[in-house]
Amino acid sequence: MTLAVVTLAAGKGSRMKSDRPKVLHRLAGQSMLAHVLAAANALPNAQHHVVIGHGAEHVQAEFATDTITWAFQHEQKGTGHAVAQAMPAIADDAMVLVLYGDVPLLQSNTLQQLLAHTSDGQALALLTVHLSDPTGYGRIVRDNAGHIQAIVEHKDANAEQRLINEVNTGILAVSARHLRTWLPQLSANNAQGEYYLTDIIAMAVNHGVAVNAIHPQHEYEVQGVNDRVQLAQLERIYQSQLAHALLEQGVSLADPARIDIRGQLTVGNDVVIDVGCVFEGHVTLANGVHIGPYCVIKDSHIGSNSVIEPHSVIDQATLAEGCHVGPFARLRPGAQLATDAKVGNFCEVKKATIGAGAKVNHLSYIGDANIGAHANIGAGTITCNYDGVNKFQTTIGEHAFIGSNSALVAPVTIGDGATVAAGSVVTKDVDAYELAVARGKQRNVKGWQRPQKTS
Repeated sequence: MTLAVVTLAAGKGSRMKSDRPKVLHRLAGQSMLAHVLAAANALPNAQHHVVIGHGAEHVQAEFATDTITWAFQHEQKGTGHAVAQAMPAIADDAMVLVLYGDVPLLQSNTLQQLLAHTSDGQALALLTVHLSDPTGYGRIVRDNAGHIQAIVEHKDANAEQRLINEVNTGILAVSARHLRTWLPQLSANNAQGEYYLTDIIAMAVNHGVAVNAIHPQHEYEVQGVNDRVQLAQLERIYQSQLAHALLEQGVSLADPARIDIRGQLTVGNDVVIDVGCVFEGHVTLANGVHIGPYCVIKDSHIGSNSVIEPHSVIDQATLAEGCHVGPFARLRPGAQLATDAKVGNFCEVKKATIGAGAKVNHLSYIGDANIGAHANIGAGTITCNYDGVNKFQTTIGEHAFIGSNSALVAPVTIGDGATVAAGSVVTKDVDAYELAVARGKQRNVKGWQRPQKTS
């Protein structure tokens, strides 16, 4: 039996106060809808059907590389109407799982349990939860024997029904064959004037179809997002889970409440992460890595026993073992540091290789360059790699020494063991072990008077 996962993602989300469709708002670096689809992807034979409406073109663009059948809900007529828009593309013998694009923390194992309670399509499985304050939610109405009879929305519930604290999450699984029978029978004769998907519960009971309820392990799994306050609350819950997982892997976190992981963080043994760090995309921290406070690391590999000092930004870079970066350093895409290389404070490295044991210690820009092992780059050195149109390469040999405040105008090669005098502007190649002095001759003017301020 195929599994048709129907995710409702057509709402505008006016309480978000945003031009962006609600389901595209980010949680841990991914859209809420991406989290929902990822949870469903773990289910066997899952085929995605996403119902879109407001901002449909933006939603489609974000998932352009995914295999999704799109359905359009041009008018917001309720959840039952939304599911009906997806049904023409769903086979009669499919199992339909209804999810919501603004409920991002639902777990795959909860969905697996829900599907297990459909009795191979013979029953309707419903996800419910007990809330201390059920205000606003549809109530689960049971008979004296405890069997579910119906769901009554809060606005349509009487005083006795509003005392019920078991509520509907909207998440259910049922055969497509049953839905084709029940959806056309829905009525908008209710307080909202909408076609409620929840009305199929009473129809199932009337047709003798068992309604089986299961509950999520955690209440947050079924929490929806209607505004930025709720989104922030779920963000903290999710980040807390990720931090807890890191602690269990042996990572030392200075404060588990002050770390943000917006992607996949892979760690080795004895990793230390200080406060305020952000990890984006795919980041690997090998054994013994120490990350100082307030660093941002994206899509990078940090080799074993490397130290990243505070306030450093590392983006699409690769560091071998024993490297030292920062504080206040920036490694841009294509930066590669070999063993024991050092990039110090207020240095920027872009599309460049820093050789083993080489040092770029202070206030330098190294772009489109290849620096040899054990070279020393003095403070304020820059590689002038751009002529306004094209980029050019700078090559610095092993054990070369570049004096402070030098400008190396690419394309240029500095040979092994060569020295560039401080303050030089180098425009020609320097052979191995040569000294290059490329600066104007100093002239001292006796009796020179500074300009005076005129009134």
